[in-house]
Amino acid sequence: MALALLGSTALTAVTAQAADKEISWIYCGDTIDPVHTKFIKQWEEKNAGWKIAPEVVGWAQCQDKATTLAAAGTPVAMAYVGSRTLKEFAQNDLIVPVPMTDDEKKSYYPHIVDTVTFEGNQWGVPIAFSTKALYWNKDLFKQAGLDPETPPKTWAEEIAMAKTIKEKTGIPGFGLSAKTFDNTMHQFMHWVYTNNGAVTDADGKVTLDSPQILAALKAYKDISAYAEEGPTAYEQNEVRAIFLDGKVAMIQAGSGAADRLKKTTISWGITTLPLGPDAKGPGTLLITDSLAIFKGSGVEDKATEFAKFITSPEVQSEYELQGGAGLTPLRPSAKVDEFVAKDPYWKPLIDGISYGGPEPLFTDYKGFQNSVIEMIQSVVTGKAEPEAALKKAAGEIEAFK
Repeated sequence: MALALLGSTALTAVTAQAADKEISWIYCGDTIDPVHTKFIKQWEEKNAGWKIAPEVVGWAQCQDKATTLAAAGTPVAMAYVGSRTLKEFAQNDLIVPVPMTDDEKKSYYPHIVDTVTFEGNQWGVPIAFSTKALYWNKDLFKQAGLDPETPPKTWAEEIAMAKTIKEKTGIPGFGLSAKTFDNTMHQFMHWVYTNNGAVTDADGKVTLDSPQILAALKAYKDISAYAEEGPTAYEQNEVRAIFLDGKVAMIQAGSGAADRLKKTTISWGITTLPLGPDAKGPGTLLITDSLAIFKGSGVEDKATEFAKFITSPEVQSEYELQGGAGLTPLRPSAKVDEFVAKDPYWKPLIDGISYGGPEPLFTDYKGFQNSVIEMIQSVVTGKAEPEAALKKAAGEIEAFK
């Protein structure tokens, strides 16, 4: 009986200890997505004694908070981060690898795993993915005497159509992002990846100063003449707002624009991004956000298990295909095929993946980003010619790789 009581006491102690096991999660945004709430509960029911403890932190602060806690030696178990920061976290020994099996890698669309891979290891689990396509206002095309059913297929056509629209209607032909904001760099990278360009090569060598990227920067400058006034005051969501008001003819945007356009009276179309002269096929910047597993929490293995569950195909298909979040599916599936058949606007957002490319991984990502934004602004405002601005930026980012 004494042994039985001792065993019972020990079991109670173990159960109490297990009940205290939690996975803290810095969750970016204003609220937890209902899809995630549903599946968190499901995972907890199957993992007795474990609790997921999400802390909702605004987009502007969430990544800095995760970094500060990790650097102070009090890391959260897991955090939602931009995949572009994973290299910096890894090199500072703040996160643990999250290796993927070959089957896991093959389940994603092409190049997605590249966005979390550094020195042969995966350092995060992709949870959100965005691509861009070209949206055009058919009414403004018609007003300018252009065929409203024929969008531009090349940069040259895009610039020419933007010029015609601006001259014939007085309305900007293209919405250009050039604000001091991270997505200005992203918007430019869509031009890089629609001309077979790359910021770094497979060995990590900086290849920013290339003919392909110079052509992209020149095209960005050329189309700025037919964009909204003062593009350095606009980031992509502000440009999208102008488009939704019918005050600009073409923009680069994700699936969130289609969801919003459905609620307007605008006659609109969507197609893959126009191609530069060296393009091999439809391209786009492939941006992913990931779940990073921080070192030193004591629950790294269980956090990894949960991260893979909450990003599994069943969960992701519900999370991604809501439309309003502006996401693109991470993986092909029968459910994605159903959505494409029902809402054809998904197709060009997916078609650009094949020749797309990831955000370049830099040790000092913000330094790289700021150099590219300064380069874009100097060209758009006429303070520098594209050749000089590109060489300057290429020299600067050598220090950030």
